[in-house]
Amino acid sequence: MGAPFGLGGCSSAPVPPPPDAAAGTGATAYCGEPPPPVYDAAPMGWAAANDLGLDGTTGGEGGEVVDVATTQDFILANEKVEPLVIQVSGTIGDGRRVRVGSNKTILGVGERPTIQGSLEIEDVSNVIVRNLYVVGNDCRDGEGGVCEDGSDAVGIQNSHHVWIDHVDVSDGSDGNLDINDAADYITISWSKFSYSNTIRGHRYSNLIGSSDTRLTDRGKLRVTWHHCWWADYVQERMPRSRFGDVHVFNSYYSARGNAYCIRAGIETRILAEHNYFDHVSEPFDIDNATGVIESRENRFDGTRASGQSTTAFAPPYEYTADPVNTVPCAVSQGAGPHP
Repeated sequence: MGAPFGLGGCSSAPVPPPPDAAAGTGATAYCGEPPPPVYDAAPMGWAAANDLGLDGTTGGEGGEVVDVATTQDFILANEKVEPLVIQVSGTIGDGRRVRVGSNKTILGVGERPTIQGSLEIEDVSNVIVRNLYVVGNDCRDGEGGVCEDGSDAVGIQNSHHVWIDHVDVSDGSDGNLDINDAADYITISWSKFSYSNTIRGHRYSNLIGSSDTRLTDRGKLRVTWHHCWWADYVQERMPRSRFGDVHVFNSYYSARGNAYCIRAGIETRILAEHNYFDHVSEPFDIDNATGVIESRENRFDGTRASGQSTTAFAPPYEYTADPVNTVPCAVSQGAGPHP
């Protein structure tokens, strides 16, 4: 498969930023005007798998295009059984949990298309979410304001063949985007994760597998993350995994002041390659003797590699890993929604 995003305009290495160019992000890359975005027609990675009755992830391809601008219209469209391309404009969600149906493409259009609250992908299959902002409730939906009692900004549970692409996810009350309950064949690409402040302590972005004792997750939780950006104020879980076979490549880490980036838990295998760690703490952490992280061709700028072991797994799909020195420019310019 070809490269997932046009890298035109990105030099072979980031140039020093002008004063305050990257304030708040921790990013050292300053790349000038970004190249025009180029979208893949199909996912790269685990979401492209031919299994469980699906040959890859196609979402609402071939279905009617439906425009929605209210929460109620979004809910009604996703309750339909047929494939649909649901185009979201403006801000919807109203702080609520809104669910996505099977065989749906959720596509943001216009200026800053946003779901405010929680986007739930639960007990479904064949879902694409693209070009969208998802802004969580920042603990306001938790009991007494406790983050862990609130919702994830994006939650993927017991679902398969899901592709999240060019999405900006922030301020989830629990996680920004968590993948649990035997979810499988997931790709997260060209997406940005952040928090708006450091007032709250629970800034745990991306959890894969909710418990060491949930043995039904064995053989599931296969997830690819590529060209993702962990940015402002993310503290940990970039991602943190149990049980799954997780592939992280060509991603950018600039969340300074963090605790750790990638963590391997019980019976998980993580292949991390061609990622750029930019003055962050603990790129790798292993908290269970059965967890494995294999590190290949990563760049550690102002930090040290730690906790990585060897031999994770060989991805059973075709993919292209771009040179690691292109990552800061390409990802900081290309991740997230584009008009």
